[in-house]
Order: sequence, then C-alpha cells, then structure tokens
Amino acid sequence: MSSTTRLLVLGVVKLFQPVHGYEVRRELISWRAQEWASIQPGSIYNALKTLTRDGLLEIASTNQVGGRPERTTYRLTSAGQEEFHTLLREEWWNVRPPVDPLMAAVSFLTEIARAEAIAALEHRAAQIHGMVRHVEFGIEAHDGRDSPYHVREMMRLMNARVAAELAWSQQFLARLRAGEYATADDPPWKPQPRPPATAAPDPRRTSSPRNPRPRSNGARRGPERARTERTRKAAARRSPSEPAPSQHRGKAPRALQPPPRTATDRGQGNGDPAVEPSAADHVRQRKPRRSDEPPRRSRTTPRRRGTAR
Repeated sequence: MSSTTRLLVLGVVKLFQPVHGYEVRRELISWRAQEWASIQPGSIYNALKTLTRDGLLEIASTNQVGGRPERTTYRLTSAGQEEFHTLLREEWWNVRPPVDPLMAAVSFLTEIARAEAIAALEHRAAQIHGMVRHVEFGIEAHDGRDSPYHVREMMRLMNARVAAELAWSQQFLARLRAGEYATADDPPWKPQPRPPATAAPDPRRTSSPRNPRPRSNGARRGPERARTERTRKAAARRSPSEPAPSQHRGKAPRALQPPPRTATDRGQGNGDPAVEPSAADHVRQRKPRRSDEPPRRSRTTPRRRGTAR
C-alpha cells in the first residue's frame, strides 16, 4: 500500500467517522482519486482491513440491513490520528515526481515509426486541450455545495500539470518533424562502448625529484664545451668595466701574468740568480747528436743494480 492510499483512506475515515467501507469508496471515487492518486476502487476494502490490523483503525460496529451483507463501520484510533498527520505533513513538504506512463513510452521511441509518433502526439495535444477547457468550466461552476471551495485549487493544479505536457508535446513535435532523434525508420541505435578505465599511478612508486634541475644543451656536448658556454654567457651579462674572471682557480689572468724571460733578458753567467739561464735554455743550446754517438741515458730510465755510473 502506498503512502498516498494510506493518507486518503485515513483522511476520509477521519472526516466521516464512523463510516463503513462503501461510503469511503464512494467518496474517493467522487474525488476522482483514481486519476490523480493511482488508487484503484477495489483496493480500498483491502486498505481498510490492513489499517485495522496495524492498529490505525478500529471497528466501531457491524450491522446488517435486510438481506444485504453486513456492513462494518470504522473509526480512527489515536495511533491512526498521529499517522494521518505525519503523512499529511510529508506530502506537503516533500516533492515527488508524478507517476506518468508516458515516460515509459518515450523511452522506447526507437521502436515506433516517426509518422506514428507524430500522429500520436498530435492526438494527445488535442485531448489535453479539451481536458484543460473542461476543467476550466468546472472551476467556474464550482459552488461549494458538494465539496469545499479549496477543491478548486486541486483542479487548477491538475490543469497546470496537463498544460505543461501540452507545451512539451508541441516542442517535441517540432523536433520530430525536423528529423531529430532515431525512430524505427532509422538505423538501430546501439550503446557506444566506453573506454577502459585507466588506473591512477601510485604516488609511492614515483621517484621523480621534487625540484629537478634542467640540463643545459652544453652539458650534453662535453664538460669543456659546457664550461666555455657558461663563461660566454657570464661575459655577456657582465658590465664592460668589470674584469673577466680566470678560467683556472688560483691563477691570475693571462693578461696580468708577466711575460716569460728569455735567455737574452736573463743574461749569461753574471751570477745573478734572478737572471741565471734556465734548464730549458740549456736544452735548446745542446748540440745535435752525431750518428756514431751512443744514445744518451734518459733521466727517467732507472739504473740497473751493480752498474757503474
């Protein structure tokens, strides 16, 4: 049993108690509850028995008139009173989409021809238009004798929902006439295969450094060329008045080093240690070896033991 059926049956019993089942059924049919609440008239008697078993209703009396079957009258219990107000408050505050069988039909649009779908929507639009006009005349003619005046608002709510379908059907018709969507006349629609899901990389297995240093192009061309490239870039950023740094640590630039002393500058045999000829001068002054002269011993060649100097 739906919550709407429970609310309607408890509410009618509350209004007309003590009341028997036939009166409850007749009252709900007069409200057209089977149209807007999806409650079937034959299920009302089962609802009364179920609510009585749950302790929400109680049997007030059982009587029989003539040869008719006996009638059982019901009234609301205290638990039924609380349940009625709880359901009433839920329906006022909660929003639920109305049950509409047309949703199931639209979901199988690919199984009906385009021409038939257009004709069916045109027929539904004509029916809806007539229903709206019928309800509007009923609202104007309502005088409050058989039902309260607020029943007009129920009729207006029905009209508003039906009129919304009328506007939707007109737009849907325009899209179908334009050739949108696939129908039974078009190639069958098939679900598109989804790409396989890729697993996210495990951050614990990645070994990339936090701040990787970019490698320059010179680093791949050898250390000497990279050093020259850095020196050239540093010279381009340096001001003209700033002296160039040395290529070797601990030594002065070549422009600041004294020129090498030659044999002419040093002098020959004057006793001055500062101007004494160097070993390189003696090597350059050594006479060429004759062809019949034995080879001279190199200073780097080790001497054999037991040989005279």
